[in-house]
Amino acid sequence: MKRIILALLTVISLVPFLLSLVGSLEEPQVQSQLQLSQTNLLLQASAWQGKETSGAWGETLQKALLESQPQQAGLKQYETASQELTTYLDRLKIESTTLGSPDTSNGQSSPLQTVIAKNQITLDQIKINLGLLQQQQNQMDQALDTWRSVLTHGQSNGQKIAAVLIALGQGETISPDAEKIIDTQLKGWFRWQALAELYRRQGNVQAPDQVCQTPACVDLEAEVERASQQALVKLALLNSLPLLGGGVGVLLVIGLLLQWALGRENAVLATNATTKWNTPWHWETTWQVLVVGFFFPSQIVLPLVVGVLPLPLANLSLLGKAFYVLGTYGAIATVGLGVLFLSLKDFRPLPQDWFTFRPNLQALLWGLGGYLVALPLVVVVSLVNQEIWQGQGGSNPLLSLALDSQNWLVLAIFFFTAAVLAPVFEEIIFRGFLLPALTRYFPVSVAIILSSLLFAIAHLNVSEILPLFVLGSVLGLVYTRSRNLLSSIILHSLWNSGTLLSLFILGGG
Repeated sequence: MKRIILALLTVISLVPFLLSLVGSLEEPQVQSQLQLSQTNLLLQASAWQGKETSGAWGETLQKALLESQPQQAGLKQYETASQELTTYLDRLKIESTTLGSPDTSNGQSSPLQTVIAKNQITLDQIKINLGLLQQQQNQMDQALDTWRSVLTHGQSNGQKIAAVLIALGQGETISPDAEKIIDTQLKGWFRWQALAELYRRQGNVQAPDQVCQTPACVDLEAEVERASQQALVKLALLNSLPLLGGGVGVLLVIGLLLQWALGRENAVLATNATTKWNTPWHWETTWQVLVVGFFFPSQIVLPLVVGVLPLPLANLSLLGKAFYVLGTYGAIATVGLGVLFLSLKDFRPLPQDWFTFRPNLQALLWGLGGYLVALPLVVVVSLVNQEIWQGQGGSNPLLSLALDSQNWLVLAIFFFTAAVLAPVFEEIIFRGFLLPALTRYFPVSVAIILSSLLFAIAHLNVSEILPLFVLGSVLGLVYTRSRNLLSSIILHSLWNSGTLLSLFILGGG
């Protein structure tokens, strides 16, 4: 009877699970958004003149961190992003038409309509920025066409800024609130370009090579110098930390492989390489924990509970979404750990090495070393992965939320969720429980592969399966060799913390 119930729960859980996985094929990756954020930061940094610094030093710093032609590179990035998002939006609109007009008598839009509206706002912003890049590359006709498309098909805010930019570009009468519109609708380098053009018009500065000396121009120039210098510092942090860590990681990989090749028995990689765990339960218990403690609550129970609660998820503020992410993940983790505890109560005391948690220097070294090794491996795999999926395949929604946030409370909530709660829960389930349980039936190496594959698939985005599989394999390798759950938790926490730090730096750009 128990197996019949488990089988039913498995089938019920697999339906939304597989639908979510397949559905991610049609969703854009957050990678495009990350690339645009990095492009924005590059454009800001390229505006630095280094007036308070020696010319040679400033030139060397810019050459080291910036591309030779950042505006041309940015133009290509924005053209690609515009095409990808336009294609995605067209697909959503076709889907919306196919489904028919939803009932909006309660004053609320359907979830699909909300997604379309939000993506339209993003597309408007991308096109506005694209037009400014085209203008700087002396492609004025293309820039005007790009802005006119926003004026015709965009949302109200996009139409306002498009009208201002078209008026500036064609030398027409400028709206009295043009400066306010530019200030509220544009950011960073794009705001600077639009304001510079506006101030030149207001100061009657006609010739392109004529310097604008009005107070507004002077203040803007000082602002650009300060902000672009800060952008250079952010770029230095963004590039130097992964490069330094990745370089050390490459050396570690080479050293470990050489040590293993020259003396396999005494090599670090050979430590506990074939030592299995003594697992006193059968596959049915493992199945029960995964289905009842993880898949069924996350795929069936949680969506039902959220659907019943009067939560306007689409209209939540960023802080509200942060608390929602923390609450839902905390609920899943609590249920999962509770089911695990109850499922194993008949087998206590557990055999040696089960759920070992030893806070010592060795745990820290294994965790840090594993993180450094994972850096170059995941980066290489991610580059290949990008070519495979071409911007599609979905991404963790937390990445996009963290990128948009510059609120310290929101960031603290995301950090606790991603760098503390997620590593502890996921390492206990996938490395602490699943991997050792699989060694009852498979060699340690196969158990690492299988648990890593399930770990990757459980994140429900096909584009992330390959990178997460590699990360999961390193996590499994660290845990099986160290026999200390704290080691893999440290590695997992470092990985998520590094990702959040990068998103914070990019979001600030």
